[in-house]
Amino acid sequence: MTVANQEPGAPRKMRTSVKGPLMFSAFWGVLIFFAVLIFASGGSARAPRFDLAFTGAGIAFIVSLVVAAMLSMSHKENAEHLGQGSGVNLSSRKPSRGHGSVAGPAAPSTPSAVDGETDTPDGDR
Repeated sequence: MTVANQEPGAPRKMRTSVKGPLMFSAFWGVLIFFAVLIFASGGSARAPRFDLAFTGAGIAFIVSLVVAAMLSMSHKENAEHLGQGSGVNLSSRKPSRGHGSVAGPAAPSTPSAVDGETDTPDGDR
């Protein structure tokens, strides 16, 4: 469902709503605000650094909002045909022959037995 398909007055899904990313970003902004407020002062004998706390909260809010927006824009639903069927190579009747094997007649069990060579690089030793 795209934004163009929304009905007027109907609530939006979480993916197309703005509340989810805003709440996510606000949470990280508040968390960073208190973390910077506590750790930037350097102890209880000094005054709290509200300027650094607001700066850190703003940066955390904006960065997490941009990340959440990019992730929500890159979301794409899977095609219907992908959820049907038994999948690829799930049959136990025909086990695979390894990585890169080609379907067809089976390879001979003794490699290079026809031309008299061995499969070791220095077979004449």
